[in-house]
Amino acid sequence: RLADLVIVCTGATSAITQALQSVERGGTILFFAPTNPGITIPISINELFWRNEITLTTSYAGSPADYQTALELIQAGTLPVREMITHRLGLAETGLGFQLVTDAQNSIKVIIEPQR
Repeated sequence: RLADLVIVCTGATSAITQALQSVERGGTILFFAPTNPGITIPISINELFWRNEITLTTSYAGSPADYQTALELIQAGTLPVREMITHRLGLAETGLGFQLVTDAQNSIKVIIEPQR
């Protein structure tokens, strides 16, 4: 069985291709990061939408320029990003991570570290 939801956290074409191969029929691919401008990926519209009914969506409408600005702020030390990570959990604790985010009481950013 394939995944009902695939979250792509990079703009790498290999990750996008892998996501397309990993999502179950009727599933969703959530794109969390953009590709570089001008990148194209050949996909079968018939296969994607009509045969497999895959939903493609994004986390928000951030542009590559937004990411560039964010990276510059992080590099300059303007944003206290280390302080924003309130929890680091192992893969077995993913459910707890989702609960922490859903409750929105004691967490800002919850990081799942599969190798942990």
